[in-house]
Amino acid sequence: MQPMSRFEATATTQLHALIADLRWRVQLLDADIKEEERKAGVSDPANLAYPMLAVTLRGRRDNLHATVATLQRQLEAVAPPADWGRAA
Repeated sequence: MQPMSRFEATATTQLHALIADLRWRVQLLDADIKEEERKAGVSDPANLAYPMLAVTLRGRRDNLHATVATLQRQLEAVAPPADWGRAA
């Protein structure tokens, strides 16, 4: 295993922080979606009475999920998960 450069360590830390922040934002969007559905009394996106704000928030949330998945792949390429089985 090659030692990680300071740049790689910083990049890895930044990716971890960004992923954590985006996951937190997804949780906020989920809560906002639930609140809009509760206020409208409609939780089925196929229903014509489904709130437009909830539709927009769902789109944003889905984009964030895709972004998190992409960043997770980048993180694994930069710093593959440690093989904990060899540690013992």
